[in-house]
Amino acid sequence: MREAGCEWDTAAPWLILQHGSADLVRRCRDAGLLELVCEMAWCVAGLGHLEMLQYMVGTGCPFDRKLCRDVARGARGAAVFAASARGMATADLASLNPRDAVIVSAARTPLGAFQGSLSALTATQLGGVAIRAAVARAGVRPEDVQEVLFGNVCSANLGQAPASQAAAEGGLPHSVPATTINKVCASGMKAAIFAAQSILAGDADLIVAGGMESMSGVPYYMPALRGGARLGHVQAVDGLVKDGLWDPGTDAHMGACAELCAERFQITREDMDRHAISAFERARAAALAGHTDAEVVPVEVPSGRRGGAPVVVTRDEALTKIDVEKLRGLRPFFKQDGGSITAGNSSPLSDGACALVIASAEHARRDGLPALAVVRGYGDANQQPEWFTTAPAAAIPKALARAGLRQEQVDYWEVNQAFSVVDLVNQKILGLDPARVNAHGGAVALGHPLGATGAVIISRLISVLRAHGARVGCAAICNGGGGASAIVIEALRQQQGSHI
Repeated sequence: MREAGCEWDTAAPWLILQHGSADLVRRCRDAGLLELVCEMAWCVAGLGHLEMLQYMVGTGCPFDRKLCRDVARGARGAAVFAASARGMATADLASLNPRDAVIVSAARTPLGAFQGSLSALTATQLGGVAIRAAVARAGVRPEDVQEVLFGNVCSANLGQAPASQAAAEGGLPHSVPATTINKVCASGMKAAIFAAQSILAGDADLIVAGGMESMSGVPYYMPALRGGARLGHVQAVDGLVKDGLWDPGTDAHMGACAELCAERFQITREDMDRHAISAFERARAAALAGHTDAEVVPVEVPSGRRGGAPVVVTRDEALTKIDVEKLRGLRPFFKQDGGSITAGNSSPLSDGACALVIASAEHARRDGLPALAVVRGYGDANQQPEWFTTAPAAAIPKALARAGLRQEQVDYWEVNQAFSVVDLVNQKILGLDPARVNAHGGAVALGHPLGATGAVIISRLISVLRAHGARVGCAAICNGGGGASAIVIEALRQQQGSHI
């Protein structure tokens, strides 16, 4: 850096941007340091030195002016910029903007198999377990929670206001407003995004967000009975397929759309089976290493026998059921002739719930709450319904732009594995390093309770970042209707008493 006319150490960004000149900026560019100049511009924007950034935009330095202008208009969190590569310390709670949205706790149930260990509990009961645990881990009083935003997709037969029911099951008073969110598979993540937006806007300081689903408990419908069946047989409609797994735009199962994606992007059956096996291996390794222990709260399930002791479920059930040799021999499920999507390279139907307690940095500092991660960006995208599979590749750049980050500055990724092909195709489109995507396994191995998974993968991403000593993570999840949501988080310095 001496060729550019200054001594360069970890303080250099401040020197050049606070005391530099247009000439010095150009010399940095000419010395081949254009990328670093861009990073410094993002850093300065995130720290509030907007006048200097605006000055740099006007100097003629040919970095991405549009991005810098967007950042200058108020995108927060832009100071997160490959700091680990520069030797800078990980952020802590004290360094955050007062209105930054901080995840102070996370708790999820084990993921139960379809008609398996958790099937005796309703979605709202599972949600209550997760909420109670997350609030306890955060160390906040239930009456201090200002709102609950909770995802749920198949709400039939749960009764009115599922989120309110879950909040009450979780020990929150009835004075806490609660809203149920349905963005299909992205519901749990969208709930977390809504919570972050509310906190950033100053509308709230402490919110519980997440999602819940009992796919085992979704009933069959008999719509003909409403108007009077009169004569003849009545068809029973599977509510889970109808409202959770079927695309009305193309009148096809989501798995048929996954087949379309595999054909278009030339992803083979062998690719998907290999991916599924890897997902199981990663999930098992993470479980054996204890990386997932802090995420999971045990669930007590009533015994099916009168007077019998309750059964305590502590582990993700799907991990106990995989047979690798059987997986390779499974027949295609959605396209019998020439198909490649099987039950083995698809996410299994599951039951479960996950809750995140999200607070403003100001509130977390004042009350001494633990801090796991700060939300740096988020984004949504939508396209043709049959192409929901590739929608994460459109949502991720939006979330990164809001965070003021480039793709290569993300340490780890979670891309929900609705099907193996979804993970593989988004890796392919974006050019992601497979070793850094779903490092602890994913939904193909662990299960995909529709309304909960978006929150589950945020919780898992925090675990991954902490287990690997990493800083920045991005989670993305596709959803029916052609959409996807993505969120960018930065792990905060671990505090005594913090979970995960």
